[in-house]
Amino acid sequence: MTVIGALAAGFAVGIVGSVHCVGMCGGIAGALAMSVTAQRRESATELARHLLYGLGRVSSYALAGTVAGAFGLAAAAVLGPAGTSLLRALAAALIVALGLYLGGWWSGLAAIERAGAVLWRRIAPVTRVFRPGGSLRGAFVLGILWGWLPCGLVYSALALAATSGDAAGGAALMIGFGIGTLPAVLGAGLAAARIGAFLRASASRRIAGTLVVALGVWTMVGSGLLSLPGAASPHDHCAGHSAPAASSQDAPQAAPQGE
Repeated sequence: MTVIGALAAGFAVGIVGSVHCVGMCGGIAGALAMSVTAQRRESATELARHLLYGLGRVSSYALAGTVAGAFGLAAAAVLGPAGTSLLRALAAALIVALGLYLGGWWSGLAAIERAGAVLWRRIAPVTRVFRPGGSLRGAFVLGILWGWLPCGLVYSALALAATSGDAAGGAALMIGFGIGTLPAVLGAGLAAARIGAFLRASASRRIAGTLVVALGVWTMVGSGLLSLPGAASPHDHCAGHSAPAASSQDAPQAAPQGE
């Protein structure tokens, strides 16, 4: 996967999964917005603060994506193609599970989020040092910490980042993912009541869930893990281009025998 391809893939996951971001991060963004408004900050400063929250969050995603990409590269080196196929299958399964979770059809992904809460319990106390509405530098640091909030969407994107081929690809995919989530999270912070209510509506969640499931299926098809009816497999394609049989003209002729 090229860096541009990784960015695009991550951006797609972030955009279609933004409903989950509002559910997980919208409350935090809204609380930050109310804190800033209570202090009567200028609108330009408020916008800069939210952008820095988002930039810090994307920075954490990039770091996690670098580790995931390096892990995927090591797995491929040790296990070969089987390791890569296993990671792709895991990524596709997590994306499908996320879609089912978003649509309200299956909540199995919540168990993974609860597992991630173990790390978050160690990070959460540090966030109290950087109060909302503080300095712009503090906003960036708070965004970095915020990026480690347990989230099934992030874990699905990280599984996909592990299949990107290397550390740079993993970082690029997670940067694209973070950028894709920015509009919804930023909107939830600046207009929490209206945007949050719209994105949390059951119809919106079902539409987003369907799109995410389709993305997971597309990941399976693109990785060769699932074949659609009527689609030619790579082996069929290769068989159609097999080397032609040698003709009688190409066959070596026997040397004439002496008289």
